[in-house]
Amino acid sequence: MDASTTTPAPAPTPASRAAPAVSWFTTTDHKRIGLLYIVTTFAFFVIGGLLALAMRAELASPGRQFLSQQGYSELFTIHGTTMIFLFVAPFGFGLANYLIPLQIGAPDMAFPRLNALSYWLFLAGGLVIFSGFLSTNGAANAGWTAYAPLSEASRTPGAGMDLWLAGLLLTSASGIMGAVNFLTTILLYRAPGMTMWRLPIFTWNMLVTAVLILMSFPAIAVAFSMLLVDRRFGGDFFNPAGGGSPILYQHLFWFFGHPEVYVMILPFFGVITEIVPVFSRKPLFGYTGFVLATLAIAAYSMSVWAHHMFTTGAVDNPFFSAMSFLIAVPTGVKFFNWIGTMWGGKLTFPTPMLYALAFMGNFLIGGVTGVMVASPPIDFHVHDTYFVVAHFHYTLMGGSVFAIFAAIAFWLPKWTGYRWADRPGRWSALLLFAGFNLTFWPQFVLGLRGMQRRIVDYPASTGWADLNRLSTLGSLVLAAGVLLFVWAVWSSLRRKEPAGDDPWGGYSLEWATSSPPPEHNFETLPPIRSERPAFDLHHPELVPR
Repeated sequence: MDASTTTPAPAPTPASRAAPAVSWFTTTDHKRIGLLYIVTTFAFFVIGGLLALAMRAELASPGRQFLSQQGYSELFTIHGTTMIFLFVAPFGFGLANYLIPLQIGAPDMAFPRLNALSYWLFLAGGLVIFSGFLSTNGAANAGWTAYAPLSEASRTPGAGMDLWLAGLLLTSASGIMGAVNFLTTILLYRAPGMTMWRLPIFTWNMLVTAVLILMSFPAIAVAFSMLLVDRRFGGDFFNPAGGGSPILYQHLFWFFGHPEVYVMILPFFGVITEIVPVFSRKPLFGYTGFVLATLAIAAYSMSVWAHHMFTTGAVDNPFFSAMSFLIAVPTGVKFFNWIGTMWGGKLTFPTPMLYALAFMGNFLIGGVTGVMVASPPIDFHVHDTYFVVAHFHYTLMGGSVFAIFAAIAFWLPKWTGYRWADRPGRWSALLLFAGFNLTFWPQFVLGLRGMQRRIVDYPASTGWADLNRLSTLGSLVLAAGVLLFVWAVWSSLRRKEPAGDDPWGGYSLEWATSSPPPEHNFETLPPIRSERPAFDLHHPELVPR
């Protein structure tokens, strides 16, 4: 057609201009849903971190500074809830949403609409939890474990606790839906050649995590439902005066709570296991051992819940102590295999590898102190002290959160197509590692000196002030490290330096497609002949025959 007779294209209408933004609300693409999870959970992390800074500022000196006991209890409860239920575990869901179909050669998740529903239920649950701050009596303040009878209506009146329970029931439903989707996708949607023993370790770990979710999440949904019945409908499930048992709540909570610890760490064991071989320029050492160790951790995790209840006198301490010691063995196997992968390799230290090494150091301390509190005599001494707070944070923040930062730095080029800003990223890793240890190492000492957790004030005569000031100083360094990490992400997106399809020389299948991937992930699938299909694509001479 002659150019002079060409009809000009109509100007875009407001509706057409809004369509791309609206599409994020209606999407069923697993990659977009994964990114929605990742951005949302990181926003919750920032909010939870601000709550923690407020608590540390209050505890920096003896005496009340600006928080009441009620206000401190609200911050403590929502901080713990946010980090556990709204950040660490669902961030793993976001990574799994984005990566699993790519890593197994599938075009999407098995149930795309269910996948979208699971995200929106998660977001709704988080907003319902935080809406408690707007209620008359404030947000939930019975602690993130919500032990009965502290969480009964007579002790915590008002809508805040009810909204907390309703929000967590929504997030529990979201997690169960996600687990069903992950299991079905991994078992039924693998590409030709992607046998179970060629799955990337991250996908293996998500498979096991999904099984743990399906086994443990119903227990907490039942416990929260029973507590709502007690609070609003005159039930007596956990009320001793009516024939109920508070210990029953603890059993139900920890039957969920200890497998939940591994729901929060197994995906990130997988992340570290994806990163270490790439920057060691070696195949993964002991692939089969990794898989078997993951299966053993999952099995043992269902038999150790009552080690949180040693001081109740209502459980068989020797059995649960023995199982708690035993679960450390498969975790130790993973450490030896990570070291074996690095041993003799051509190591490089970009941001993801620095975070991976920091993860190993922190989690090792968390694991060793976990073995300590698995001994009832030690647990009797440090239970409900800051020693347990430090142990918990070394495990989940020093472990999972450092792995989350490693994952963002490692896969950001795949998500966006832009190269990672490595210089500020490396400095953020060093600052976060220093700030984290400065924050939580003094808390081990505080716990051994008798400082109990969940308190807003302490007497000057205890001698705890200097260590608390040191811990508060560390939290400021930690916050600076987070800000620097966010700056590194922003710099990567602002500079828009093309990264190429495989900037790190990755091993798993997601590095064999474009960055970002097309709508259905692959234009063509490379042959899958080992657990390193992307590496095989670039080095056909090394492909196993």
